[in-house]
Amino acid sequence: MSIILMKDKKVICSTRCSDPPIRLPKHLSITSIVSIKRISSLSALPLFSLIPAPDNSHEKGELVRFLEFLQEHNRVAIINFEQHKFYILPPAIASTSIEIDVAYHIDNTCTVHNLPRDCESGSHLEECGGPKTVEDLKLPLAEDHAHQFTAETSSELHSLLSGKNFIQVDPSYLKTLGQAHSGWIFGGIAELVDNSRDAKATKMDIFVDMIRLKSGKDVPILSVIDDGQGMNHDKVMKMVSIGHKQSDKDDKDHIGKFGVGFKTGTMRLGRDVLVLTQTTYSRSIAFISQSLNKGKDNIEIPIISYCRQGQCMEVDISVQSEASEKYNLKAIKEFSPFNEYLIGEKAALFGKGTGTQIYIWNLEEWGSNYCLQWHDGLKGGSSFHQGDILIRSKRCRSRIGQISQKVPLDYSLRAYLEVIFLVPRMKISLQRTPVKSRPLANFLTRTVIETGEILGSPIQLILGFSQLEWERANCGIFLYWHGRLIEAYKRVGGMIHNADVGRGIIGVVDVSTLMDGKDGHVWVHNNKQGFQDSEPYACLEQWLGRKADEYWDDNFDSLKLVVKDNCVFKPDYEWVQCDKCRKWRVLPSDFDCRKLPTQWFCFMEPFKGQCADAEQKLEHGVVNVSTKRSSHDCMPKDYDSKKIEVVKKTSGTDDKLVNSEVFKVTSFKRLRRAAKIGR
Repeated sequence: MSIILMKDKKVICSTRCSDPPIRLPKHLSITSIVSIKRISSLSALPLFSLIPAPDNSHEKGELVRFLEFLQEHNRVAIINFEQHKFYILPPAIASTSIEIDVAYHIDNTCTVHNLPRDCESGSHLEECGGPKTVEDLKLPLAEDHAHQFTAETSSELHSLLSGKNFIQVDPSYLKTLGQAHSGWIFGGIAELVDNSRDAKATKMDIFVDMIRLKSGKDVPILSVIDDGQGMNHDKVMKMVSIGHKQSDKDDKDHIGKFGVGFKTGTMRLGRDVLVLTQTTYSRSIAFISQSLNKGKDNIEIPIISYCRQGQCMEVDISVQSEASEKYNLKAIKEFSPFNEYLIGEKAALFGKGTGTQIYIWNLEEWGSNYCLQWHDGLKGGSSFHQGDILIRSKRCRSRIGQISQKVPLDYSLRAYLEVIFLVPRMKISLQRTPVKSRPLANFLTRTVIETGEILGSPIQLILGFSQLEWERANCGIFLYWHGRLIEAYKRVGGMIHNADVGRGIIGVVDVSTLMDGKDGHVWVHNNKQGFQDSEPYACLEQWLGRKADEYWDDNFDSLKLVVKDNCVFKPDYEWVQCDKCRKWRVLPSDFDCRKLPTQWFCFMEPFKGQCADAEQKLEHGVVNVSTKRSSHDCMPKDYDSKKIEVVKKTSGTDDKLVNSEVFKVTSFKRLRRAAKIGR
C-alpha cells in the first residue's frame, strides 16, 4: 500500500509498505522528534519497513535530509495514530535506496522520559529552559518552505543542533509587528514605496477599491502595484520571514536595511495581505493573514510558486509538491476574497513584464470607520481636486516648537509622496491620478548651500525660503537618508523657542554618510520615521541649529524688494518634470504653470529643449520675480510688466522680520462678494 510521510502537514516523501502490521492510513504525520535515549525498551518492539517511493527529485532530497538528521543526532521520529505509536528509527546510511525501519506498539509498553533537553556538548544532560515532554519537543525539519512557511521552519538541519533554544511565534505577533508604525499609519505605506524603489520600479500605483468578501460584504482593499523587478521564490521567502540575515552590501540607493519593513507596514494597514509577484522566469503568491492564523499555535504563511514553461506558468515542483500547491491555494481561497480566477485576472496585469502587486484588506479601523479616508477627486478637474488618501483624524504630528496646524504632509498621502524622495524618479499615481513630485531644494528661493564636516563625515545643507510655508507658519529641516525622507519640519536652533524665528525657512539635507556607521550600524529607527539618540545625531542637531540661525540672521534680510507701481512678485520657484527622461526643468517667472498639460516633455513650452540637456541648477541667492503668482492672477488685465529693483541691505538696517515694511508680502485670498444691503 502507498503511504505519504508528512510533518506539520508537509510532505516529506511517498513510501510503500508491502506487509503492514495493521491497517495504516494513507498519511503518516510525524508529531515529534526526540533523542533515542529518552525512549526505553525500544529494542524490544516489533518492526516493519517503509520502502521509499519518491514522486520527484524534491521528495528525494527531503527524505535524505530527514534521514541524515535522524542519523547524525541519534533521534527518533514519533507518529501517533489512534491507539498506535510508531517510531522511525535512525538509519545506518541516509539513502532513498534503503528501507526505513519503523518500530511500533499498541499499548504503553514503551515510555519517553521527561528529561532535560540535550545540550551542546552531547556528553551530558544540562537544563536548558527546564524539562520538556514529547509533546513540547516538536522540532522542525528542513521541509518544503513553499508549502506553508512557519516561524520555526528552517532550511538548514544543522541549525537544530541539540543545546540551542528555538522560539515559537504566536500569530498575535503579526499585530505586534504593525505597532512599529502605530504613531503614523503613512509610515506603513512608505515601507511599500521603499520596496518598490529598491526593486527599480519606474511606475507605482496606490489606490483603494471595494472588494466583496465571501460573506457578501463589500469592504475596501488597498492596492499597491509596481513594475519593478519582482521576486523569485527565495526572495519571497526572505520577505515574509520574521527575521533574516541582513545583506552586507553597501548600496547608497538602497533603502531597505532591516528586513522587517514589509511585515510591519502591511500589518499596520490591515489584517490580511496577498502578494502577487512576477519575474521574467517565475511567479509567486504569498498570503500573510491574521484571519487564517486565528487560534493557531504558530504562524502559517501559504506560498505558491510557479516557473515559466514556454509561454505558460506551471507549478514549480522543485520548491513544492503539487499537493502542497493545492493545500495552499485552498487556504488562500478560504480566507481571502481571491480565487484562482481573480488571481489570474490580477496576474494578467503583468503581461510579459515584471512587478509586484500587494492587496491589503480588513483595514485598520477608527471607531466605526477606517483609519484611512479616500476620494477619487473630480475627473477633468484642476490640481486642487485630485484624488487623495487621508488620515481620518487629520491630526498634525507632534514636533518640538511647532504651533502650526497646517501641515498637509502629516495627514495627506499625496502631500507626503510629493516630497518623500530627495531626487524623485519613479512615477507615482494615487487614486489613479499622477502625483507631481516636488524636490524641495529646487522649490526654495534665496537659497544658500552650507557645507561642513561632522565626526569626519561631510555634510551639505541647502537653506532657503518658501512663501507657502511662511503662510502656513511652518519651518524646519527635511532630513533624508539614502534619498528617502526620514524627518520633516525638524526645528533646530532658534526655531525651537520662538514661533516667528525662522518662519518660512526650509532646509534640505541628506545624512546618509553620517548616519551609516563605519561598523555597519545604522542610526535610523527600523520604522524609518526618525533617528536614534546617538552622538552623530546630537552633533547634527547642533550643527543644523547653528547654520539655520546664521542664515536667519545674516542672509535672510540681506535682500530688500523695492516694489514700484504696485508690482507683485512670485515668491516660490515653479518646476516641471519631464515624463520621459524624468529630469526637472525650472519654469520662467512669467509662465503660468496652470497651462501645463497632464503629460509634459522637454520639447514643449516653455523649455523647448531636448531630454539630453543637462538638468538645471539654481545659482546661490537668486530671487524669483514675476508679475503673477503660481495659483492666482494678481494683476489687472491692462497691466504691463513693471520693474522691480533688488537692492542689498545697508549695514545700518536692523530689519530681520519676514513681514517687515521693507519686505512686505501681500496675502492673496479668494474673497466672497457680499450681498448688497438696501438703505
